[in-house]
Amino acid sequence: MSGSGRMIELAPRNSQASAGIGVMPIAVGAVALVLVLLGIGSITLWRAYTGNAPESDRVVATRQLQARAAQASEALAEKTKGLEATQQESIDQLQVVQDQLQTMRRQLAAQQADTKKLSEQVAALTEAVAGLRQSYASTQAGDQAAEPPRKRSKATRTSHRKRSRSRG
Repeated sequence: MSGSGRMIELAPRNSQASAGIGVMPIAVGAVALVLVLLGIGSITLWRAYTGNAPESDRVVATRQLQARAAQASEALAEKTKGLEATQQESIDQLQVVQDQLQTMRRQLAAQQADTKKLSEQVAALTEAVAGLRQSYASTQAGDQAAEPPRKRSKATRTSHRKRSRSRG
């Protein structure tokens, strides 16, 4: 800037050109606004007359999804009830088997006790028989030592000989 205070003009001023340029963007903006409003209005009218509104389509689709979800939920609830029933039956059967097993264990324990008792009785009887045999053997040995040898009759000797020949 010079000291004289004058500004240098870069482009000559044309008052008509500058007035036309200022009006032009406003007119273009107004025309664009009118076109947008006409487009929105025509779309709205077209949807209103044809009944094809995206909001109603969305509502219908949402209701269908809700119905499907409700059906799936009901089917799932029925299957869950069926599984619960099956599980309860299995539990009941298992309880019956456990009761039977416990009964069989008691019976086995009773049989084992009876077997032990009988084994003890057999052992006692075996000891008693062994004692009786020993007593009998000692009694006979004592009797034979006290008695003199007897003479055998001729018939007895002959029968013993026949037996010993038949064995040999």
